[in-house]
Amino acid sequence: MPGGRGTSNPLALAVLACLHERPMHPYEMASTMRERGKEQSIKLNYGSLYTVVDNLAKHGLIEAMEARREGRRPERTVYKLTDSGRVRLDAWMSELLAAPVKEYPQFEAALALLPVLHPDHVLTLLRDRIRALEKEIATERVLLGTASRAGLPRLLLIESEYHLALRETELSWVRNLADDMAAGTLEGLDGWRQVYETGEMPNWTVDVAALDELREAFMEGGTKPG
Repeated sequence: MPGGRGTSNPLALAVLACLHERPMHPYEMASTMRERGKEQSIKLNYGSLYTVVDNLAKHGLIEAMEARREGRRPERTVYKLTDSGRVRLDAWMSELLAAPVKEYPQFEAALALLPVLHPDHVLTLLRDRIRALEKEIATERVLLGTASRAGLPRLLLIESEYHLALRETELSWVRNLADDMAAGTLEGLDGWRQVYETGEMPNWTVDVAALDELREAFMEGGTKPG
């Protein structure tokens, strides 16, 4: 598990990264993340942030330094990164960058359960998604272009660039799927329709044992079993 020791929340990684720069109190951490647009990539809310800070302190990855008062605002505890925190941050970042992990996007879950809806309705929904993706991609391109022209280095825009690449790839794939469904060339489409027209399940069979054997072989050595 990236981070380990109960600190696998990406928000915890962001807190460690903030404190890698300088000591901060939680409100300052949140403000720094928002100013840099990091809430677009890391889910941020104040309740979760304080829970994460407490958890990191409990594990000795950060520690309280002092209570600081700004104007009439209540005192806020300033935290700093510990030596253990620096080691954890380096190891966690290294693992996340180098090792692909299985994630569970909501769209992938919906695709896995696609036959629960009528194929004609699915086609309509996919076309809705295509329009939404087109709008999102257009907006992202404008924002990236504006930020670049404003002089922001690519390093500070890299996660937005990655998100745009993912969305462009998704759009291309969803368009192809919708086209195949509209043309009636999607393999299995006839059986899918059969369920709704006759109430009978198609004869779809899968050799689960063979699939498991193939998966294990790839995981162990990247070669196909003989």
